[in-house]
Amino acid sequence: MVVRRVLPTSPVGVEYFLTPLGESLREPFGRLYDWTVNNADEIRAHQRDYEQRVQS
Repeated sequence: MVVRRVLPTSPVGVEYFLTPLGESLREPFGRLYDWTVNNADEIRAHQRDYEQRVQS
């Protein structure tokens, strides 16, 4: 899904790029990212509630 290519430079460089299979994940991962950003406050609130219950 990801190709790693070492570049013959000094210092040595490394390049990464997605294969076609990796590219096919761009849209679903983008939607997951958007969902996370849109729900971050609620997710954090639930995490705080959980941590308070566990510590009690």
